[in-house]
Amino acid sequence: MFSKLGQVMVYVNNQDEAVKFWTEKLGFHIISEENNGQGMRWIEVAPTKEAETSIVLHNKELVAKMSPGVNLGTPSLMFFTDNLEELYSDLTKKNVKVGEMVSLPSGKVFNFADGEENYFAVMQKG
Repeated sequence: MFSKLGQVMVYVNNQDEAVKFWTEKLGFHIISEENNGQGMRWIEVAPTKEAETSIVLHNKELVAKMSPGVNLGTPSLMFFTDNLEELYSDLTKKNVKVGEMVSLPSGKVFNFADGEENYFAVMQKG
């Protein structure tokens, strides 16, 4: 049986820029950084060091060569926050591309994009 979702793989063109985005703009923490010595490098980031689910940033081009069948599309991720307005303001000040804030029956939500135009969403449950 499954117990939880541990990691989500996000395939990016520029790992260094992606790490900067997730850590400097979004405030995530680097949980680990691995390098197999043969060009394969991956960086695990999460909103807190204690988070149960993390994001692993992989080199899209290298993964495509090593595993041609892997779907390299960006996963549709929904993050949660306790203060959507504050987060929206903070990301805007940091020049993160953010979408319009929308009210849904389940809560308020907006999307945001990284430097490679990968879009993610964040919600404050009502």
